[in-house]
Amino acid sequence: MHDNSSMGFNPPPTIRSGPWAIDDIERFLAQTAIPVRLASNGQGFPLVQSQWFLYEDGGLWCCAKADSVLAKRLDRDPRCAFEVSGDLPPYSGVRGTGRATQHAKEASRVLPLLIERYLGDTPSPLADWLLSRLDVEVAIRISDLSVTSWDYSARMTAPADRRG
Repeated sequence: MHDNSSMGFNPPPTIRSGPWAIDDIERFLAQTAIPVRLASNGQGFPLVQSQWFLYEDGGLWCCAKADSVLAKRLDRDPRCAFEVSGDLPPYSGVRGTGRATQHAKEASRVLPLLIERYLGDTPSPLADWLLSRLDVEVAIRISDLSVTSWDYSARMTAPADRRG
């Protein structure tokens, strides 16, 4: 679904379950710079892809080539699921569902923010290559978020703490 309307105010995610309040969830999404695992509907099977993301105004933003498999799938069916969580104990994170809209004009704003978030502000060949493709990129916004959080910190200790 392509949507080039103004962004406007967007409500925060709806919490389905989990220990975290909305402020905790939004802080986690804003501060966690690991890729989101994004699942889109396919023809028979879902597709899971890792994407750089940015949490902004109640939604997740990422970028993809406009003719990518992900963009085509989300255009056909905007329903998607996602998870943001680390690989190291103690495990915590946010997962949920939302609806994707594609915003071609926002790619020039979102892609540089993603590059800075994940690569930093030091020039790099990857950053240069990504920015050279802006004309074929589309920003994808996942909104209408319904989320579940989990935090196993109380049940787990970090590996260094278990070595005794």
